[in-house]
Amino acid sequence: MGGGGASGGQGQGPGRGAEGRGGGAGVRRPEGRGSRREAERAGRKAGGQEGGAGRGASAVGGASARRAVFLRAQAWVRPQYAPGVLRSRLPGSRARGGTRLAATPGGRVRKWGRGGRSGPGAAEGVGGAGPGGAAGASAETMAEEEGPTVELRQRKKLKSSENKESAKEEKISDTPIPEKAPKHVLFQRFAKIFIGCLAAVTSGMMYALYLSAYHERKFWFSNRQELEREITFQGDSAIYYSYYKDMLKAPSFERGVYELTHNNKTVSLKTINAVQQMSLYPELIASVLYQATGSNEIIEPVYFYIGIVFGLQGIYVTALFVTSWLMSGTWLAGMLTVAWFIINRVDTTRIEYSIPLRENWALPYFACQIAALTGYLKSNLNTYGERFCYLLMSASTYTFMMMWEYSHYLLFLQAISLFLLDSFSLEQSDKVHEVYKIYIFSLFLGYLLQFENSALLVSPLLSLVVALMLAKCLQLNVKKGTFIAKIMKVINFYLVCILTVTLNIIMKMFVPHKENGHMLKFLEVKFGLNMTKNFTMNWLLCQESLQAPSQDFFLRLTQSSLLPFYILVLIICFLSMMQVIFRRINGKSLKETITLEDGRIGGRPEIIYHVIHTILLGSLAMVIEGLKYLWTPYVCMLAAFGVCSPELWMTLFKWLRLRTVHPVLLFFPRLMTELMELQEFYDPDTVELMTWIKRQAPVAAVFAGSPQLMGAIKLCTGWMVTSLPLYNDDDLLKRNENIYQIYSKRSAEDIYKILTSYKANYLIVEDAICNEVGTMRGCRVKDLLDIANGHVVCEEGDKLTYSKYGRFCHEVKINYSPYVNYFTRVYWNRSYFVYKINTVISFQS
Repeated sequence: MGGGGASGGQGQGPGRGAEGRGGGAGVRRPEGRGSRREAERAGRKAGGQEGGAGRGASAVGGASARRAVFLRAQAWVRPQYAPGVLRSRLPGSRARGGTRLAATPGGRVRKWGRGGRSGPGAAEGVGGAGPGGAAGASAETMAEEEGPTVELRQRKKLKSSENKESAKEEKISDTPIPEKAPKHVLFQRFAKIFIGCLAAVTSGMMYALYLSAYHERKFWFSNRQELEREITFQGDSAIYYSYYKDMLKAPSFERGVYELTHNNKTVSLKTINAVQQMSLYPELIASVLYQATGSNEIIEPVYFYIGIVFGLQGIYVTALFVTSWLMSGTWLAGMLTVAWFIINRVDTTRIEYSIPLRENWALPYFACQIAALTGYLKSNLNTYGERFCYLLMSASTYTFMMMWEYSHYLLFLQAISLFLLDSFSLEQSDKVHEVYKIYIFSLFLGYLLQFENSALLVSPLLSLVVALMLAKCLQLNVKKGTFIAKIMKVINFYLVCILTVTLNIIMKMFVPHKENGHMLKFLEVKFGLNMTKNFTMNWLLCQESLQAPSQDFFLRLTQSSLLPFYILVLIICFLSMMQVIFRRINGKSLKETITLEDGRIGGRPEIIYHVIHTILLGSLAMVIEGLKYLWTPYVCMLAAFGVCSPELWMTLFKWLRLRTVHPVLLFFPRLMTELMELQEFYDPDTVELMTWIKRQAPVAAVFAGSPQLMGAIKLCTGWMVTSLPLYNDDDLLKRNENIYQIYSKRSAEDIYKILTSYKANYLIVEDAICNEVGTMRGCRVKDLLDIANGHVVCEEGDKLTYSKYGRFCHEVKINYSPYVNYFTRVYWNRSYFVYKINTVISFQS
């Protein structure tokens, strides 16, 4: 013992080697600025030179034994001792003879034999049994005497970074390394993704080509003159396309934008910012692309314009495909979505009726935003996938908001869905609030780039998002599942509702606005909260697109088998969602990862979002039929997801999956029948009218007539008009009502004063409106005018005002005084009568 101690003290004998084999804890620090890590490295080197046999013996235990010993040692050794010292002794911690570790007061680990104390072959740490065993024991004894001083000095010089590194290494060593998937499994995954992407892109391209072919067969577009092609754009579509033509005629892009933002050549006595008021960003982009790509030498402007719209519809279908694929995990759901979308094309899109509509430009971007949001809400998405989905969602949200003036209302419904998702504690709370930030960024950027559009500031979307942000800041950190947490959830819900209404009222008080005020009046009358005789409100209520959906709509969806599957999938998902919500309310913990065998599809956040969103859209579609174009595409997507998702049928019925082929079998024959059917758009009276205007009317002439006809005149001739078929401006709505008085029982003098107040030079009377025979009596234009003017009894108690004048559109055709004194007929055909408004008249009764 004494010799060993001496040797160990001087650092020259075997004890030195044994001590080195013990992990280097007793090695004195080298002179100079040597670090503790260098001392450990020196100890390991010494142990490696003299204790090879001990190391060989210590390696017998294997990885499992090392881990068990390490856990015992970690529990025994006090936390303040350096982990690096302990870890340096681990590789040889198990030796022959069933030895175990114990902590010494000096912070080191001692190995004991079966008898409870060190035997002749016992050594410390790596040393094991070897020639230097006795010397190691002597060195150990001496180290016990000097140990506290040395260890204290070393502990004072330890750095926190070393502790962090060692803790990180221990964590990594404790984490099981996942086995790499076999090559054939990786190949199958790649093949599945490749085939799915190929099918998605192919579906979009084929749908775009199908629309182009169907449009050609319906209108014989390529065989018509330019004037006949432009007549196919009806109503507000004609206005949008006319501005596209104006941009192409402009000498430069900057000049064209200036003329549109200061437009005084469209509506008489009115200068409008057409870009802001009509959301003409699609036309600006299309004109830039047409000229920048040199397409003016290859393709006509009208083909380029409708080609872009058809291409966007292809993107629309592709986005629905991807969304259903992400939800179900199989690209077959995407194929079924596309099939149902095209089979129910009458109820999913208005592209075949009116190509340039704002929703035809905007909804494809909204579909891309929903696809990105679906991927973003998934729980098992990696970091790169989240970033991609976040960027795509940001870009598509802003683009959607710029393309359509009503986009923020649709995003408001989406924000409500996300708010309910967050309120039900269905995870992804941080992701939901990131989406709120995207809304705020898009709103303020849109406000700046849409010429300070005040409609965005007073929109309910901004009020709701700001209220949600404030409520999040006021939330308290309460343990989930407790009674206080449930109360806070209820309080938070009511707080958001109150803040939303309050902020919206405050914004409307301080921000000057007049846009979309007629929409609130319309909704009041629609839901029976108010009664009115106003012509504009009653005319809007009589429009087919603003009435409740007919029975034919539900019959069509049922015949295509879409509605039954949708109802079944919605019920299953909704009940599963409610089950998950009640479990969370009761404080029951759920598995973080949901497997197929769990049969709990209601625990997936992206599924619950779509269920809530489709319920909100469906509720609106049940009130206003025109909103079915927003709801039906997502009915196709959700139904296809449910039919092709094994997880949903694991929840209820697995055998129904076999029925996915049913609508697909009906798909191709119907498409081929539509493409083979020859149709023709023939309107010679309108063509003759436009030709006469371009040849006979002065360039500075102003035309008055129905808003739908005025849109066609603006597109086909470029002449100024008195009204436009737009319903987002109160002044234009008032103009439309006044011009429609030509079909009322008013005197010639009254009509003359109305028309001259708008500087009109020509009046066009449409025989189809004057002699209208509608199936719904009371919804004809002349009936609505009589009600508004009080010429008929609308309700009991109203006074009947008899008019001594006949209906103007009838009386003016007879050519007798006083009508001939105010108006002179200059052109007529079977459908239209054109009158020149006299500037010099003789007032005679």
